Amino acid sequence: MQFFHKIVADDFDSVNRLILDQIHSNVNLVEDIGNYLIEAGGKRLRPLLVLLVANALNYTGNKHYDLAAIIEFIHSATLLHDDVVDTSDLRRGRLTANAKWGNAPSVLVGDFLYSRAFQMMVAIGNMDIMKVMSDTTNLISEGEVQQLINAKNPNISEASYYEVIHKKTAVLFEGACEAAAILSQSEKPMQQQMQKYGYHLGLAFQLVDDVLDYTGSIEELGKNVGDDLSEGKPTLPLIYAMNNSSPEDTEVITHSIRHADNSHITKIIDIIHTSGALDYTQSVAKDHTIKAIKQLYSLQDSVYKEAMINLAEFSISRST
Repeated sequence: MQFFHKIVADDFDSVNRLILDQIHSNVNLVEDIGNYLIEAGGKRLRPLLVLLVANALNYTGNKHYDLAAIIEFIHSATLLHDDVVDTSDLRRGRLTANAKWGNAPSVLVGDFLYSRAFQMMVAIGNMDIMKVMSDTTNLISEGEVQQLINAKNPNISEASYYEVIHKKTAVLFEGACEAAAILSQSEKPMQQQMQKYGYHLGLAFQLVDDVLDYTGSIEELGKNVGDDLSEGKPTLPLIYAMNNSSPEDTEVITHSIRHADNSHITKIIDIIHTSGALDYTQSVAKDHTIKAIKQLYSLQDSVYKEAMINLAEFSISRST
């Protein structure tokens, strides 16, 4: 267990109990799929951020447990929908819900998790938090559509790529941090700093994910290597490699993105390495990590602040 998890281990136990309680439904299939997804585990970084920020800002209530569960439900709903859209069959080392139960049940249970999250938000009774989270879920949906439009298009710019990963990934990191700061009744400048910490951390996390898609293994990642390419997703390593390789190598990547074809994955991994795309992407991720940590300078020193710094450093050093 990482340091940043150990610090809030007791809080996480309370959140996990709440998640299991709130996932209850009179419809057995809802509980079956919901429990299957939750039991798969994962890093739980988004609810972790809620707990770390709330504790770092000296929050004394227990509604941060509800907020952490809300964040996890929203994230889990997006995973269910993502796997259907991407026709993925492996996540966290197990069959995806759509591979196990089918697309329709996966989409509908994703909807259940979204709606349950908003029921819990109403119970918290804070309109500022409701605004942050409703804006967040709206942006996530926009990011999904934009990524769908960008698929199989090898001419996507870095700017367009960043816009997608902001909406698809970083915005929920932002929302978790900002909502926790609001819950803690922090001043507006601190809320903005926590939001920016989540923004930069989320971008760094996704950038490293895109590196790992070409350097990891099925055992480490819990998913197939080269998944992004097989879905025609032009991620930053591919974009950089196309702009910094020979015409022949660029054509190999272009063809593979356009046809969502990863049959040349070995060759493409070689091109990515040779072009310096992985080092470039990793350096951009490191830059965002530095910017994330800078947002914590005015935060009172505590083990929770230390854990948030540790989490940012972990985001670029991890292998899974």
